[in-house]
Amino acid sequence: MRAGLALVTALLTALVTAGPALAQEAAPLVPDKGDTAWMLVSTLLVLLMILPGLQLFYGGLARSKNMLSTMTQIGAATCLVMLLWVAFGYSLAFGPDMEGPLKPFIAGFDRLFLAGITPDSTAATFTKDVVIPEYVFVCFQMTFAAITASLVLGSVVERIRFSAVLVFTLVWMPLVYLPIAHMVWAASGLFFVMGALDFAGGTVVHINAGVSALVAAIILGKRLGFGRDTMAPHSLTLTLVGTGMLWVGWFGFNAGSALEANGSAALAMINSFVATAAGALAWLATERLAGHKPSSLGLASGIVAGLVAVTPAAGNAGPLGAIALGAIAAVVCYVAVSVIKPRLGYDDSLDAFGIHGVGGIVGAIGTAVVYAPALGGPGAADYDMGAKLLVQLVAVGTTIVWAAIGTTIAIFVAKAVTGLRVSSDVEREGLDLGEHGERAYNP
Repeated sequence: MRAGLALVTALLTALVTAGPALAQEAAPLVPDKGDTAWMLVSTLLVLLMILPGLQLFYGGLARSKNMLSTMTQIGAATCLVMLLWVAFGYSLAFGPDMEGPLKPFIAGFDRLFLAGITPDSTAATFTKDVVIPEYVFVCFQMTFAAITASLVLGSVVERIRFSAVLVFTLVWMPLVYLPIAHMVWAASGLFFVMGALDFAGGTVVHINAGVSALVAAIILGKRLGFGRDTMAPHSLTLTLVGTGMLWVGWFGFNAGSALEANGSAALAMINSFVATAAGALAWLATERLAGHKPSSLGLASGIVAGLVAVTPAAGNAGPLGAIALGAIAAVVCYVAVSVIKPRLGYDDSLDAFGIHGVGGIVGAIGTAVVYAPALGGPGAADYDMGAKLLVQLVAVGTTIVWAAIGTTIAIFVAKAVTGLRVSSDVEREGLDLGEHGERAYNP
């Protein structure tokens, strides 16, 4: 009898003791307000990169008669992507997985129109049991999709119809952007499972956009007078203002990709400073060594080349590795823009491929090198650089092929629906008047 009472007492005591622990274990994770605030700011910084950063950067590089059309194309494409992201983009890139052979390439349809997401929903970060509000994650990733689509347009401005931009974006996003984003950043994605390194979008954003830009430019054809008429930027002042906004916004892009206000974000921040500075000076030095004067356009180009190259390595390199990566990428991009492009003769209007595509490739492959602990990277002591290089090469090669095929489909759909290119009269007059009935400047 006493033994029975003792057993019952022990069981009751265990239940009473374990009760609070079980309740605590079952309690939902609560986002940290500091992390949430940082991600809200980072999201707005990425938007600043597009509107007005990229608008001014690209707009200044265009001729004055196409200033407004360039800015309008970027603005409209951004707005369209935002709505598509809510409708199906987030679901297909980051929603619950679908089962079957497509799982490594695309997610499912459970989050169409953000179904099932509430203000209390959370998204995981890179730290166990640390979360942020899911709506914040949705918005952050939405800005990445928007800027990627906008970057593509740099290769086709001054001759593509406004309606073609919208149709192209509508088709390109589900065919190209969403699968690559899922493969790189979703836990079940092909590249993620392989162990590919892409901290903030070297493959997802820059290689993706750069290769798409090259394919679109080749299919669209050269501008009237290309290689014969002067097509110099009409306002390097505005381009430099846009460059500054891009650099500031890029801290949300890179440091924000840590998804927390922590040391990883701090590492991405310092790398985004020094890689960019190295890229700018390396471009200017290369210009001088090539027999030219160091130019403001070279400064802007070097800044962007450094930013592009460090994007996949922002949290995957030490500062010295980031400096080397930014400098090397700037030199390679200079050669791509100043030597290779004229020899091949393609008309990438604002060098979207020459800087974003080439810089993204250098950065993505170089990340495997600067990740090594011997070079100050965060890799483990037994880091196998050769194996990681192979993974990065496979991810880069697959992205190039995927983007090229998807863009070809999207651009031909846009051509079938809209005619794709403006008339020769509109192109000579300028797309500001011909497509929008406005002038950027009074005569």
